[in-house]
Amino acid sequence: MSVILIVWALPRSEGRLFHYDEGKPWVYGELIAKFDFPVFKSEEKLAAERDSVSRLFQPYYNLNKEIGETQVARFKNDFKEGIPGLSNNYVNIIANELEKLYATGIMNSREYSDFAKDSTKMIRVVDDKQATSTYVKGFYSTIGAYEQIFMQGDLGSKRQILQKCNLNEYIEPNLIYDKERSETEHNDMLSLIPQASGMVLEGQRIIDRGDIVNNYTYRVLNSFEKALEKLNESNDEVATTIIGQSIYVFILVMLFTIYLILFRKDYFEKPRSILMLYAMLVIFPVLVSLMMSFNKFSIYIIPFAIAPIFIRVFMDSRTAFMAHVTMILISAMAVKYQYEFIIIQIVAGMIAIYSLRELEKRSQIFLTSILVLLGSSTVYLSLQLIQSDGNSQLDRTMYIYFVINSFFLLFAYPLMLVIEKAFGFTSTVTLFELSNTNNKLLRELSEVAPGTFQHSITVGNLAAEVANKIGAKAQLVRTGALYHDIGKMSNPVFFTENQAGVNPHDRISDKESAKIIINHVAEGMKLAEKNNLPRIIKEFIKTHHGEGIARYFYINYKNAHPNETVDEKPFRYPGPNPFTREQAILMMTDSVEAASRSLQTYTEESISSLVNKIIDTQITSGYFTECPITFSDITQAKHILIERLMSMYHTRIQYPEEKA
Repeated sequence: MSVILIVWALPRSEGRLFHYDEGKPWVYGELIAKFDFPVFKSEEKLAAERDSVSRLFQPYYNLNKEIGETQVARFKNDFKEGIPGLSNNYVNIIANELEKLYATGIMNSREYSDFAKDSTKMIRVVDDKQATSTYVKGFYSTIGAYEQIFMQGDLGSKRQILQKCNLNEYIEPNLIYDKERSETEHNDMLSLIPQASGMVLEGQRIIDRGDIVNNYTYRVLNSFEKALEKLNESNDEVATTIIGQSIYVFILVMLFTIYLILFRKDYFEKPRSILMLYAMLVIFPVLVSLMMSFNKFSIYIIPFAIAPIFIRVFMDSRTAFMAHVTMILISAMAVKYQYEFIIIQIVAGMIAIYSLRELEKRSQIFLTSILVLLGSSTVYLSLQLIQSDGNSQLDRTMYIYFVINSFFLLFAYPLMLVIEKAFGFTSTVTLFELSNTNNKLLRELSEVAPGTFQHSITVGNLAAEVANKIGAKAQLVRTGALYHDIGKMSNPVFFTENQAGVNPHDRISDKESAKIIINHVAEGMKLAEKNNLPRIIKEFIKTHHGEGIARYFYINYKNAHPNETVDEKPFRYPGPNPFTREQAILMMTDSVEAASRSLQTYTEESISSLVNKIIDTQITSGYFTECPITFSDITQAKHILIERLMSMYHTRIQYPEEKA
């Protein structure tokens, strides 16, 4: 499906085959024309010629004689009794003036003012079937015609009286713009403008390595690529292109899939992880293809490095690098300058992966953004220095795109929340927020079960130190430790760390006690669901006892019923056993820290014996068979736990009392 989506979006035309700019040397080998093709004019030249044609074009106006006759007749009819205050002959005088104006021609005032800017502008006046070219200044606008009336004879002196007659109501344009005819002829004239200014013949040398690309050569190269695009428009060419693209994309996607099968098989057990990885492989190539199709923005503003950031934060750095390289190689099919694009984007992705080994605070995203900007700019500068012969020829516009790209990269932080919710991940930032002891659930734990709260903090610190030593996720195991015993809040006094001299287990049977103790796992899951804790934290609650036995009550019950075959089921935790290194670390640390409180003396021998006995029992019971923790990891964990418990329980010197 990923291959189909990518190939569907990829552009079919070859686009620009070479990276070249006017005024710079040609860095490729000799280029010979493979076929005859015209040399097209530049867009600037064509635009200038179109403007020239448009300036000389004479629009068509139809002369409507009926308008003048109608308006003059209407004026005579309205004032057949004469004009108040003037003699009767003034009606005929004004009627004659109106006839002269209409005979000359009256245009709409707005159209007239547009033409009047150019005193040489002419229009074609169509009278019956004959079109005559005439200067616009030879006509009147509606306003000009009105003023012209008062410039005749002694009409100017009678202006105040004549204004009461509203003579402007009898002045109407009789030159009507013929839009259809004008636009048709204008388009015909534009279509006659030749698009080419020469020909290149088959076998003709276009350019050779080291030649400077001048204006003419630049147009020839553009024309050559346009001609290639037309050749590729045939069905056979399109089909061949699609087949080639499909093979290319399929190979890259398959290589990435094989990597996952060989080195990250566990991701296939998490459908959302696989979905995110392949979504990244699809989204960015499709986005590049769309931008190249519209050709309005540079692809270098796309923050490709955001993909390896997400994969590094939520998965691992090796997968982030492999996914990034695969994504860039696929995207390169749609871009113009593949070599430059691949180098810059791979460097940017590597910088993003290295700079975000552990995302612990917002400022790291800002630092990564700056480092990606500097890295991309430096690599591009080096490529420019290799291809250019002086600072004057360096292209500086790309650096603006790198700055925009760096700005977009800052959106990785807010988008991280979207990725978490969409694909079910938990980022380090979220873990930091959850590990804040002012969190509502942890604050409630400290109030309801203070002993359990202190136990959880101690276990979290011990587990984080073990995780750091063996290369596991320290922040994850610390956060999991803080929440692993939240279920004890439902019956806090039944757990020794919260008791103050009174033990309620003395009044109930061993089976009932075991049920209450074991039930803290189920109660913890209920609280986790209620408070929307991430799935990865819930797994710590379920696995910190695994499928172990509530040994104290189990042995008590066996001792009290020596002749009975004891069923272990009522005394066994529901599990499952740990299936990650972090969960195994928590199980070891939780058991050791809880048991260490029961020691009578705290010596190196007693602590070492306790740690080794508990962890060796867990190993022989098969609790770690389903997680990827090694014997080396377990040995290091033992050493750290022994050292830290010795530090925690070391004997203090007794301070002397002051003598009287």
